[in-house]
Amino acid sequence: MEDEAVVRLNSVTKSYRLGSVSVRALTDVSVEVRRGDFVALAGPSGSGKTTLLNLIGCIDKPDSGRVAIGGVDVTDSPLHRLAGLRLNTLGFIFQTFNLVPVLTAYENVEYPLLMKNVPRRERDERVRRWLAKVDIEAQAKQRPDQLSGGQRQRVAIARAMAGDPKLVLADEPTANLDSETAARILDLLVEINRATGCTFVFSTHDTSLIARARRLLRIRDGRIVQHAPAGEVRQEEAFV
Repeated sequence: MEDEAVVRLNSVTKSYRLGSVSVRALTDVSVEVRRGDFVALAGPSGSGKTTLLNLIGCIDKPDSGRVAIGGVDVTDSPLHRLAGLRLNTLGFIFQTFNLVPVLTAYENVEYPLLMKNVPRRERDERVRRWLAKVDIEAQAKQRPDQLSGGQRQRVAIARAMAGDPKLVLADEPTANLDSETAARILDLLVEINRATGCTFVFSTHDTSLIARARRLLRIRDGRIVQHAPAGEVRQEEAFV
């Protein structure tokens, strides 16, 4: 039977060097995220949210403990294997969109598929399908500087999903958007999660995002202090 856990962290600890000082970012963190879940990672600035996302996204490695993605232990994997895992298994949505400025919306969505050597006809079908799903096909030939913040985030979502990922990681996906645009983006993410069964893990300070999550991971001082259905935790508790 296929492992239902898309993410499994066991007793993970991570520190960083700041000059001559070692700063502990995560301490003995154990987390399991299951297929199709929609998980909010909440907590104050500096609590360890981004570090945790970086470990799940195979951008960083723990000092101790184990990390498994899709049932595969990646803790000791070489860098080239991690790059392949990120390309073929994960999708990323960033607070600052991270679109290539000289490429059109179409080309930004297509770019990861070129790296995966997806045949041209299939690339075109995937790009057009996802641009339509996020309601941005009319802007397909426009570059990022010709798009609004909400439109750029829609392109970023299409880029993440066109690769058919098992897991999407989103770092503050609504932080740079006004409240009305953020609400529309949230509705879009929820719809994609329900329609595709793709697993989402996102860091956020947005209480509306927390309210729509299926599960809430509350983190403080580098430790998971609560892991519960989001509806069982008052939104204001996510930040204490």
